[in-house]
Amino acid sequence: MATTRIGTHINAPRSTVYRLLLEADAVTQWMMPDGMSCEVHRFEPEAGGSFSITVTNDEPSPSGIAELQHDAYYGRFLSLVPDERVVEVMEFVTGRPDMEGAQSITFSLSDAAGGGTDLEVLHEDVPQGLTAADNETHWRMGLRKLAALAERGTVD
Repeated sequence: MATTRIGTHINAPRSTVYRLLLEADAVTQWMMPDGMSCEVHRFEPEAGGSFSITVTNDEPSPSGIAELQHDAYYGRFLSLVPDERVVEVMEFVTGRPDMEGAQSITFSLSDAAGGGTDLEVLHEDVPQGLTAADNETHWRMGLRKLAALAERGTVD
């Protein structure tokens, strides 16, 4: 199992970034790679609360299959420290052994030196079926969307 650690600066207060980590409507807009859409089925942003999410490719697979490919995952919030940290554990719903297993994700927020928020994401126990490079790329795409939402200050 691998670990991905990635950070970004967001020109918005920690309270805004924290709120967007825990708002289902916001999650549907930022927590997936480019070229995918997201549907939140359950989202209980409290310690011990659970979530269930599906992400779907916006284009058919390269094999020409008309069905859209999708991935589903579920999990729970382990710890929430307002404006500082969100810790969650999640698992993919899959029949692929190389994608099975619990993964933890920790979002840590701090005040940036020049203003705004520094956000660090620590994704631990990344399954073998997801390369480190792909995982980092997916996180960068999502965090770019999160930053845009936070800097705009609203969820469409």
